[in-house]
Amino acid sequence: MTEILVQTATEGQVSPAARVVEHPAWPVLKGAVEQIRPWQTKDGSIDFGAEDAPRRADAERAVHRAITAIEELAPLLPHDAAYHSALAGDLRRWAEGGFAVPDFLDSLLAFQPAAHREDGLQHLVVFPMYTQNGNPDRNLEAVVLRMVWPGWLAELERTRFDNPLFCAITFEDFTAGYDTNSAVLFPETVAVRQAPERFTWGGIFCDREAARFRRVTDAAVGVLGLELPDDIAAMVHDQQRCQEAFVLWDMVHDRAHSHGDLPFDPFMIKQRQPFWMYGLEELRCDLTAFKEAVLLEADGVPQARDVQYAVLLDRMFRFPVTGERVRNYDGLGGQLLFAHLHRHDVVRWTDNRLRIDWERAPQVTNQLCAEIEKLYRDGIDRPKLVHWFAGYELVSRYLAPHPGSKWAKGPDALDLTQPPRRLVDDVLPDEFPLSMFYEALSKKLKDVIASTRGITADGVERTAA
Repeated sequence: MTEILVQTATEGQVSPAARVVEHPAWPVLKGAVEQIRPWQTKDGSIDFGAEDAPRRADAERAVHRAITAIEELAPLLPHDAAYHSALAGDLRRWAEGGFAVPDFLDSLLAFQPAAHREDGLQHLVVFPMYTQNGNPDRNLEAVVLRMVWPGWLAELERTRFDNPLFCAITFEDFTAGYDTNSAVLFPETVAVRQAPERFTWGGIFCDREAARFRRVTDAAVGVLGLELPDDIAAMVHDQQRCQEAFVLWDMVHDRAHSHGDLPFDPFMIKQRQPFWMYGLEELRCDLTAFKEAVLLEADGVPQARDVQYAVLLDRMFRFPVTGERVRNYDGLGGQLLFAHLHRHDVVRWTDNRLRIDWERAPQVTNQLCAEIEKLYRDGIDRPKLVHWFAGYELVSRYLAPHPGSKWAKGPDALDLTQPPRRLVDDVLPDEFPLSMFYEALSKKLKDVIASTRGITADGVERTAA
């Protein structure tokens, strides 16, 4: 691990920073947060009138222990001094205000990790927040992380993929909200009195993504009898190579949300749309990363070929069979990619073995990217509802809709006197059910996918203590 240099208060000399998780104050902070979490309600407040509620004095003591631990750890992280000072203030105000709905806007605004993207730099983060794909409630969480910002990635961001808000990160340790499937740290998940005018960073845990990818891909390859090229088989068994592939994939994907012929709001925030539109957007960004990786491979970037295979294998194997089927837009995108490749004979399931034409895969994958880009480009001249139907038509070109779907029957089956957002109610929870192939694969991979909950770089599921 890269050593981080900090200024010592006594000697004015630069010395390697100690790992936060090895400091005796870290387990104290972690224990205090884990004590508080079960007391909180969905919105992050503590209801002292509830049957199993703690005494307010006990909650205050737990917060005091957390603040003291943060203050002991802060000298290890001088780059976050303003954040940790604001964090202590937000915790004190929360306690003094009777533990109502927490408001950590001041500390959120003070936390600026994208301003110091240095490889190996540690951060100690504490917020009341929900963890995407993890805990839906705004509980207090504590996580120690490190920035991943090697020179080759910094150079690509500077010269080709400007993305000043993107933070690639890895776990050091975490509380229970991250002992889940969550692999992101996003500012919009934090409990605040009002959303900031703009968010200034977003973090993705490449170590969890890589470890999860490796385990599921290895299992899927075995189940399907798939033969991988030797270099890609080696990549699947190499955590560092996979992490490098994911940081590049993530950086280009994240950037793609705001580049190209886009709908009015590319992130679709505060919009109510049919879930296949979200699925197409996420898949578009992944396929953009794939397309760019093909170009980067031609330019000699070592990680580029790994990105292509990571996109293909993760999208085809893990995405479709992970999570519930209710509005599973990422799963839908994986189904669509597989079906498109199958339609064009790049993937074939014969004799109970999966075969992939690795030479044609880049060209045919880029064709699907072009189809989605054309959908977006044409959508600029369409009303919203017409655009939604065009998206439905693209997906149903490759995936069979549910036989009971109103949307599959076309506009005449819907009450078009209603506003478009009301017509979303006519979308089935699973408009495009799994194929027989994926139903069988889901059963085979169910336990493997469940085993990746809380996984970290060492491949060990972590249980938050």
